[in-house]
Amino acid sequence: MVAHSIGVIAIQAGAGSRVIGSDPELAHSSLQAIEATSRDTLRGLRQLLDLLRQADPEREPSLEPTPFAGLADLDRLVSTAADAGVRVEVRHRGEPRPLPTAVDQSAFRILQESVTNVVRHAATRHCRATVDYRPRELLVEVVDGGHGGAVTAGSGYGLRGMRERVALLDGSFTAGPRPEGGFRVAVRLPLPLASTAPTAPTFPTAEAR
Repeated sequence: MVAHSIGVIAIQAGAGSRVIGSDPELAHSSLQAIEATSRDTLRGLRQLLDLLRQADPEREPSLEPTPFAGLADLDRLVSTAADAGVRVEVRHRGEPRPLPTAVDQSAFRILQESVTNVVRHAATRHCRATVDYRPRELLVEVVDGGHGGAVTAGSGYGLRGMRERVALLDGSFTAGPRPEGGFRVAVRLPLPLASTAPTAPTFPTAEAR
């Protein structure tokens, strides 16, 4: 996540530097995208550090809810991609409903990683992201019509990370070039019979300790 966020920042910085003299408004948009991506990355790093510190028995656990990004943040992802020059068409199928935290967060990160790969490697200005809510599973797909030659199904830390996320949730993951051109990432994440709303981690109160 951090590596790909830095990649987006680098793309935005390059775009802004090229147009700062001829199109200040576009350069300003690039700077805004850099700020938003940087803040999101910092939140992720702070979350990771908090989880690591919780392993310290001498440290009091934080009672603040741990922030996370989920499918509710898709609009922000679409906006960031648009600032980088890629229009993301989002399609929803089925009835959207609250999901378990792990599924919600993993689905969003997979979409984020896939869209970032499109921005960095596909050499296209459009991709399609589909989120399909089914009774026992959530299907996520990202398809583009670009070149896709720089990324193959078995290479890259991004694809490996997605595959590992899905494996932890007992799902299935496929990624690779399409016969008609472009690249496709498809994920199936199993769901319990009754999905519950995302909840933040809870910690024992002072009285309980």
